[in-house]
Amino acid sequence: MVQQKPQFSSGRMKREAKTVEVMIRKYCDISHTSSGELCGDCEELLQYAMARLAGCPFQENKTTCGKCPIHCYQPAMRERIQEVMRIIGPKMIFSHPLLGLGHLMDGFRKEPGPRKK
Repeated sequence: MVQQKPQFSSGRMKREAKTVEVMIRKYCDISHTSSGELCGDCEELLQYAMARLAGCPFQENKTTCGKCPIHCYQPAMRERIQEVMRIIGPKMIFSHPLLGLGHLMDGFRKEPGPRKK
């Protein structure tokens, strides 16, 4: 069952969501030899990641999830997304340079600020 993706109001969060989706899709293509469609496990991870982004208390002021003081991922899902990032992250600069650079720059944010109203 394919769920609807959350709608993000800020450009920052839209980019973050697109980056995560691209990374998970690339990971699935490489690791699970899928042909365009996500396998069930990767679809579940994508939906989970989108829900976590939608519920992030920092929204456009957030740093990368790995540097966030609030770890909202369940341990098993955190391991899965870390695996995706470890394998696909370094390849993003070559395959999707703007998304890769954006994500890299987000990692330089020190601490997330309060949510803008």
